[in-house]
Formats: sequence, C-alpha cells, structure tokens
Amino acid sequence: MHFARFGLEFDYPDNWSVDTDAGEAESSAVTALAPDGGFWSVSVHPAGTDPESLAEAVSRQMQEEYRDLDIEAADDEVAGRPLAGFDFNFYCLDLTNTAHVRALATPTATYVVFCQAEDREWDRISPVFAAMTASFVRSLA
Repeated sequence: MHFARFGLEFDYPDNWSVDTDAGEAESSAVTALAPDGGFWSVSVHPAGTDPESLAEAVSRQMQEEYRDLDIEAADDEVAGRPLAGFDFNFYCLDLTNTAHVRALATPTATYVVFCQAEDREWDRISPVFAAMTASFVRSLA
C-alpha cells in the first residue's frame, strides 16, 4: 500500500492499518499499525527545528514512561541522508520491547520516525520498519 497525505509519503504492508493525526499545517503525524501490535510512525515539524533536539525529547519522554529503559545513541544513513536518534529496550506489560527513533531535517521540514515492537516480533518486523523508513526518506527527494 502507499500512503500520500499531509506531504508525507511511504509504502507499507497491505495488512497494516494507518491512523492519521493532522494537527496544524506544519505538524502532522501518521502511524502505521501492524496486525501483531508493532507500529511505525512519522511526524512532521517546522523547517529549522533541530532534529537532534526532537530525538532527545522522545528519549526524555521514554525515560519518563519506562523506568528500566536502556538507551543507546544511534545514527543511520538512508538514501544518502543522515538520521540521528536512539535505540530503546524496555519492559511494557511484562514483555520486552525495542523501539527506535530517528530524526532528519530537510529545507522544508524536520521529520521524526519512531517504530516499536515486542522483541518476539522485532526480528521479523524490523526489516519492514527499515523498508518503510527508506520509502519515506526516498520520497523526500
């Protein structure tokens, strides 16, 4: 499937659902939900917003929500664009979970990509998250 609204575009699996949160013109978010509970989301922020600050804000929010949170700084390059962020490991409802946040800036906006899944499904679903992120980043060209 292909999502294209609010200036956001990405491909996602046919059996996933999409939830939108259209805020102000420059602050929309879209979340793609996997059938087994994992999710991938992207949010758009005004141009000039520091991507590292947004990733750090997500990290602080995760620390407030999950007491035994393990955090590791992480950087990726997707379609030639640098994405800075963090990897998280934590317990939620007595299950171990993994989450990633990555942020990137373009001349027109700053974007935050966040994905999360239970560790039992992470190995299977993380390549799907990576493909979704790549399709999104490629759409920014």
